[in-house]
Amino acid sequence: MKIAIHGRNFREEVKPHIEELFTVLTEREAEVQVSEQFASFLEKNGIRTGRLQRFSHYRHIFDADFVISIGGDGTLLETVAYVGARETPILGINTGRLGFLATTAPGQIKEAVNSLYNNYFTLEERSLIHLDTDRELFDGLSFGLNEFTITKRDTASMIVVHTYIDGEYLNSYWADGLIVATPTGSTGYSLSCGGPVVLPQSGNFIISPVSPHNLNVRPLVVSDNSVISFEIQGRSKNYLVSLDSRSRVVDAGIQLAVRKESFRARLVQLDGNNFLQTLRNKLNWGLDVRN
Repeated sequence: MKIAIHGRNFREEVKPHIEELFTVLTEREAEVQVSEQFASFLEKNGIRTGRLQRFSHYRHIFDADFVISIGGDGTLLETVAYVGARETPILGINTGRLGFLATTAPGQIKEAVNSLYNNYFTLEERSLIHLDTDRELFDGLSFGLNEFTITKRDTASMIVVHTYIDGEYLNSYWADGLIVATPTGSTGYSLSCGGPVVLPQSGNFIISPVSPHNLNVRPLVVSDNSVISFEIQGRSKNYLVSLDSRSRVVDAGIQLAVRKESFRARLVQLDGNNFLQTLRNKLNWGLDVRN
């Protein structure tokens, strides 16, 4: 089996579990490829990995059977960018904090690898958002799992985002910015701006303003078959656009539109894990916070 791995720095107490991962993969005689940055971190911290290959760019990742993400949700978002249209199944090992996407605990690593080999898992397909522009911004990675955002720069005044759905005028948002989130991203930035939680297979986008000037402007749920386009105005001539954690500075004359991506992310869910359980656990639903 061919396994690609991407990760970030982790706490010292996680180290034995990561060593166990490479021990199990060596015993299984897996062919392993690790991102250059993570491989350097493992080497620096004396973690025994056995023989492995390295990749430094999304175009260099080999044709893996699975990709393992070691970190938090941000690391898994980076992993989705590496995988792209290959749609390789991704297993998220949560060595970060919240872990809405990376739901497997480090202590479950051996069990998780055995589950991959024995097909004791399900695949959850998550829709992606695609950005169309009149110039290249993201080196061919014009998609995201969580959201697309337009925001003002740090010291600038609020901006106006004129927004259209399938060419029809929706609204002019006077705000610090605007988020268009996927169902997966509904538990991220959009949620912190008052947006609803949407189930992963709902087939929607959520349009959420960031700190709107007009308080009766609320988040809106629309079909992900829509094309949403934008025109930006403001005192500043430059703004930020982002796909997940990747940001670029653009000028007001750029043409921007988002739509559903033609391919999907495929997340490995081990037996017993599901989105509703994750909601209850991560958001403490049903708990009496007074105790």
